[in-house]
Amino acid sequence: MSAKFGPAGNSDSFYELGYKGSLDVPDYIFKMGLDAYEYQCGRGVNIGLEKCLALGEKAREKGVTLTLHAPYYISLSSVDPAKRDNSIVYILQSARAVDAMGGDRVVVHSGSCGKLDRKTALEYACDTMKKALEVLDDEGLSHIRLCPETMGKINQLGTLDEVLTLCELDERMIPCIDFGHLNARTHGGLSTYEAFEAIFDEIENRLGISRLREYHGHFSKIEYSDGGEKKHLTFEDTVFGPVFEPFLELTVKKNCSPVIICESDGTQAEDALKLKKSYEAIKEGLDV
Repeated sequence: MSAKFGPAGNSDSFYELGYKGSLDVPDYIFKMGLDAYEYQCGRGVNIGLEKCLALGEKAREKGVTLTLHAPYYISLSSVDPAKRDNSIVYILQSARAVDAMGGDRVVVHSGSCGKLDRKTALEYACDTMKKALEVLDDEGLSHIRLCPETMGKINQLGTLDEVLTLCELDERMIPCIDFGHLNARTHGGLSTYEAFEAIFDEIENRLGISRLREYHGHFSKIEYSDGGEKKHLTFEDTVFGPVFEPFLELTVKKNCSPVIICESDGTQAEDALKLKKSYEAIKEGLDV
């Protein structure tokens, strides 16, 4: 199996080429030479069941794998029990939607630490995630893979260690490794091949080779400040990084078959294609 590549949401070119709505996405992705797409529900799961089913059918026809990003306002670690309960509802809504689309991966933000220490915030997040998994089981959605994401701002839950701790709760969970976020929260820490390799090794050591090989990937170049992530950039950036070749080479060497989603600002499909072409060149060069 090979990695799949696609954008998070729609590039500017989607609209420039005359495409208009969600049901046009699979044709656009196919013609771009890509094979994945992450449907964005950052502001809420506002897509109906019929459209989910129609989108899924069109995606299958074009060989496009669909994943879904759950609402940004999910907070597994909130001190307010009502907000934690609401987060479970949003995860359930996301799981229902992606299931109707024929997909099985939901990317989830775990929330911020707020005034809590990181240990307590993570304990809240783990408890909320356990309850979310139980709700999915009750709904017959136990096959949906929840993917907690590494985050770019230092005050957010979402270090590699914290994400892997959440994933250790249940075998069905896989990490969403956002390399741009990890680079931003470490102020440029992903500057060497060895730094990327340490991420892969840690996932394998904590979760095993099987879940490493099916990791969910996000990539973009991201501007950062003292607090971490500031804004997403395009591949034209030569200042902030990180470079993408190391993680693609490790993906090949470790025989991984992830879904890799590009989150560049406005050029996410074009940059996803650059990732795919680089991956294919590395794979050919290593004769894998």
